[in-house]
Parts: sequence; C-alpha cells; structure tokens
Amino acid sequence: MSMASDMTVTLRLPTQTLFEGQAVQMTGMAPNGSFGILPNHMDFVTAIVPSVMTLRLADGSEEIFGLDEGLLVKKGHQITVCTLRGVRGDDLGTLQDMVEASFIQMDEDERQARAALSRLEADMVRRFAELKRPQL
Repeated sequence: MSMASDMTVTLRLPTQTLFEGQAVQMTGMAPNGSFGILPNHMDFVTAIVPSVMTLRLADGSEEIFGLDEGLLVKKGHQITVCTLRGVRGDDLGTLQDMVEASFIQMDEDERQARAALSRLEADMVRRFAELKRPQL
C-alpha cells in the first residue's frame, strides 16, 4: 500500500450520505474507548458508540458530527462509517442541541411507527383467530 497524505471518509445514514470527502485525521469512540485514525493507519473494523466524531480536513478546518451507534470500516485510504442516526454541527454547543432535537424527533417517529405496526399485528392475529372458529 502506498503512503498517503489524506483519506476518503464517507459517513452514511440509512437514507442519505451525511459526509463524503477528504480528511487528514479522524477521531471517534468505540465500545472500548476513543481512537484516532491517520491516512496510513492499518486496516480495521470497529463498532462505534453514540458519540462525537471529528474530522480534520486538509485545509486545517474541522468537521464535527454527532453519531448514534454504528460500524466503521477502514480499508486502504478509505473509511466508511454507517450509523442509524447522525447530524453535522458547527461547534460542540450547537451540536448537542441538534442531536437532542433530531434524535428526539426520530425516537418519536419510531415510537409511532412501532405503535402502528403493533396495531396491524394485533388485527392480523384477530383475523386469523376468526378464521379458526367453526361456523354455525
């Protein structure tokens, strides 16, 4: 593998790509603690836990993300992070507000979807029970 000065990072959510671009450094949080990755880091796979992930871009600027649990794969000079939920922030103060607002809304949407699914399942069970009853 050749030596590189940067790496391609892709952060994916189920419905969209949150970020795709070049970075010179990444920091994140795994179940066993925080980690950092530079472009020539060895290949690896790790779970990520709900936390803040930072990227240092080639121009020296920093991107920060609030991520839910997910999976990170580093292969060559490519890093792919897949997570259920995530938001991009300007700074840590606003990121916390964005995470709370976004994740709370997603939790409410999931709760409503689960309630609707439960009603459908109960209706299906009731209909099957009616089919089993002998007709008089």
